[in-house]
Amino acid sequence: MDLDKLKIARRGPERCEVCLPHGVTVGGGANFTLFAGPCSVESEAQIQETAALVAAAGGRVLRGGAFKPRTSPYSFRGLGGEGLALMRQAADDHSLAMVTEVLHIGQVDLVAQYTDMLQVGSRNMQNFELLEAVGGTGMPVLLKRGLAATVEETLMAAEYIALAGSEQIVLCERGIRTFEPSSRNTLDLNSALRLQALSCLPVIVDPSHGTGRREMVVPMALATRVLGLDGVMVEIHPQPDQAFSDGAQSLDPARLDELAQKLALIPPEAVAEA
Repeated sequence: MDLDKLKIARRGPERCEVCLPHGVTVGGGANFTLFAGPCSVESEAQIQETAALVAAAGGRVLRGGAFKPRTSPYSFRGLGGEGLALMRQAADDHSLAMVTEVLHIGQVDLVAQYTDMLQVGSRNMQNFELLEAVGGTGMPVLLKRGLAATVEETLMAAEYIALAGSEQIVLCERGIRTFEPSSRNTLDLNSALRLQALSCLPVIVDPSHGTGRREMVVPMALATRVLGLDGVMVEIHPQPDQAFSDGAQSLDPARLDELAQKLALIPPEAVAEA
């Protein structure tokens, strides 16, 4: 890749940090941040219980969907504005920062009223009007790599956001579509490392979408830590088998606790330098 194409996000001597409420810092080379929460906000009780689990596990950012881009129009597509309000309250009650997805430019102002960080999902990674709209808010942005996007295309999408007004960007590798049918996607840790090598921006990994199988999430999350990346985003649910969406890739409370304990056991000398 021609690094001259990167005007804002290119790698420099310092690693970029993205700052969120409650003293949360993503990136900078010293932090490993756990983003966790349900695929979808389903009810007040569910999001409150989930937020408590996230906080107890050492998570710093509550993730969850109020507006859901589903493959089938007949699937549960979120609670909308009600879900945003429920998630905001749960995050505040448990001293967590909040990130949620915005699907189109008409939602930006509404979602921005509730969240601390706007998420651009993989399906919208090259929706350039949306990239400019979220960048124009000046808010922190989580940019997920597209299902078939190259490293260069991902970084150029980040440039759109930065040029529009927000340089507080976190990149997320969430798996790509390959010929392998045994997992939902193929988690591309190679490209996560390349994103980190080429850019100053924090890079996190989503092993829930990257594998689609809950038994694979913890091992892939641990690999992310050892590789020296900046964090993981995992889906969790108090009762995954009853989840309205993505239950098969959601951690139950026991597996979330396992992840937290194993992350804490990784010695600093085992972590690769960024």
